[in-house]
Amino acid sequence: MPLRIILLLLLIWLAAMPGQVRAQAPLAGPAPTADSVGRVFGLSDLLSYVALRHPVARQAGLLPERARQEVRYARGLFDPSATSKYSGKTLKGQEYFHDWDTQLRVPVWYGFEVKAGYERGTGQYVNPENYTAPAGLSYVGLSVPLAQGLLIDERRAAVRQAQALQGLAEAERRGALNKLLLQAAKDYWDWTLTYRQLELNRQNLRLGDVRFRAVRQRVRLGDLAAIDSVEALGELQKRQAELSQAQLEFQNATLLLSNYLWNAQQQPLNLPATARPQPLPGPADWRTLPPDSLAALTALAQQIHPELQKSRAKLLQLSVENRLLRNKLLPKLNLDYNLLQAGQPFGPETPASLRGSYLTNNYKLGVSFAYPLLLRQERAKLQLNRLKQQDAELGLQQAAREIETGVLTVANSRAALREQLALQQQVVANAERLLGGEQTRFENGESSVFLLNAREAKLLEARQKLAALQTKYAQTQATLRWAAGGIVEQQQP
Repeated sequence: MPLRIILLLLLIWLAAMPGQVRAQAPLAGPAPTADSVGRVFGLSDLLSYVALRHPVARQAGLLPERARQEVRYARGLFDPSATSKYSGKTLKGQEYFHDWDTQLRVPVWYGFEVKAGYERGTGQYVNPENYTAPAGLSYVGLSVPLAQGLLIDERRAAVRQAQALQGLAEAERRGALNKLLLQAAKDYWDWTLTYRQLELNRQNLRLGDVRFRAVRQRVRLGDLAAIDSVEALGELQKRQAELSQAQLEFQNATLLLSNYLWNAQQQPLNLPATARPQPLPGPADWRTLPPDSLAALTALAQQIHPELQKSRAKLLQLSVENRLLRNKLLPKLNLDYNLLQAGQPFGPETPASLRGSYLTNNYKLGVSFAYPLLLRQERAKLQLNRLKQQDAELGLQQAAREIETGVLTVANSRAALREQLALQQQVVANAERLLGGEQTRFENGESSVFLLNAREAKLLEARQKLAALQTKYAQTQATLRWAAGGIVEQQQP
C-alpha cells in the first residue's frame, strides 16, 4: 500500500479516536477549544442574581412590608386621641355663655377606654347641663362595654386580621419567588443543553472536515471513486448547516437567560459571550431518592408550601371575623363612669376626706343599652362567614392532596429519568463501538463513506438525546424542590 494512503488512513483513524476513548469511560463534556474557553456561569450564580436583583423578586419582597404597614394601620385604631371644643356667644356687649371641653381618650386592648378631661361652662345663658363653677371641672373615667365588645371588637379584630395578613403576604412572597427561581433554573438548563449541542456539532463538523479532506485526497490518488468525495462533501455541508442552527439556538438561549440578570442599579445586564454553563449532571449525580427523603419532602410540603400557608392565613382571618360576628349577637351594654374634681385635676394633694367621697358624691354615670329584636343581619353575616370557612377548609384539603400528589408525580418522573439516563448512556457506548467497528471496516476497504457517516449521525443523535435527558433530569430536580414548597436550589433535594 502506498505510504501516502497509509498516512491518510492513519489521519482518519486519529480523528475517530475520541469516540473510541469515550466508549471506555462515562460521557464527559468536550475538551475545551479556542472558541469555547470562558468563565463558568453556574446555576448558583444565576439564582443569586435572580433572588437579589430581579424586578419580580423585588416586587415579591414588597409584600411583607405592605403587610407590616397594614398591621401598623390597624394598631393605629388604639392611638390616644385629644380633642378640644370651645363655643361662646356675646351679643351687644352681653356675654351669653362660654363653653369649653377638652378631653384625652386612651383606648385599651381589653375593650375599654380611659379618659380624662377638663370642662368649663359659664355665662348667664349656658346650658344648665354644661354649667360649672368659674374654676371649671376636671374628670377622669372609664368607658366599658359590658356585653358586645367586651371580649372582641372591631379594633382588636382588625389587628388580628392584619397579623394574619402578614403570614399571607410571606406565603405570597415565597410563592412568587419560588416560581421565578424555578423558571430561571429551567431556562438555565435549556441554555446548558444548547451549549452542549453546539459543542457536539462543532466536534462533528471537525470530524467531517477531516474526512472530506482525506477522502478527496484518496480520490485524487485513485484509491476511491469520485462519488465518495461528493458524499463526504454533502455530509460536511449538512454538518455546517446543523452547526449554524446550533449556534443560533445557543445565542437565543443566552439572550433568554440574560432576561434574569440585573445590576444593583436595576439596569439590565447581558450575559458575556465568553460565559459558559456548568456541566450537565453526570452519572455521579443520578442518585436514588431514599424513601425516607421522599416522605420528608411530602411532610415538608404540608408545612411550608406557600399555597397551603395562604389558605391557612385566610382561615385565620375568617376565624377572627367569626369571633367578631358571634360577639355581635350580644346586646350593646355600655357603662361610662367619671370621677369629678372641681378646679384643679386630681392629685396627691386632694384631701383624703374628699377622695373617699368621690364614689358617692363626685361622679358622673351613664349607661346605654341597645339590642335588635330579630338579629337577622347579624345571624346572616355569621352564617355567611361559616360558609366561607367551610369553603376555605375544603379548598385547603384539596390543595394539600394535590400538592402531595404533585411531589410524588415529580419523584416518579425523576426515578424514570434515572433509568432512561442509564439506558441512554449504554446506547451512546454502543454507538461509539459501532462507529469504531465501522471505521475499522472502512480502513480495510469493507465499508463506505455513506455507512461511516450514518454511524456518526447515529452517535451524534444518541449523545444529543443523552444531553436532553440530562437537562430534563436537572430540571426535574429543581421542580421536585419547588413542588415541596422549598426554595429552588442547585443541590440534590
